[in-house]
Amino acid sequence: MKIALHIELLVLDGLPVTSLEGARVRAAVERELAGLLAAQSPGQLRGGAVPRVSAPDITIGARERPDAIGRHIARSVHAGMWEA
Repeated sequence: MKIALHIELLVLDGLPVTSLEGARVRAAVERELAGLLAAQSPGQLRGGAVPRVSAPDITIGARERPDAIGRHIARSVHAGMWEA
């Protein structure tokens, strides 16, 4: 099974990372979200476009590492996908 996911825009307000750490956050979001989607059973997945996904709020500590922040974001986006 092939899964294609395109996120045109991901808005992250107040993220406690530098611009240099942003790439690490993005990579972690992609890795975690890909893993979460791959773990879904085929019956849970549905095709189609969704214009907007509102993800649940997350809490991030001031000293949270970019990789961990990315995982938190991906889990929140994943949860929001099933509410859309």
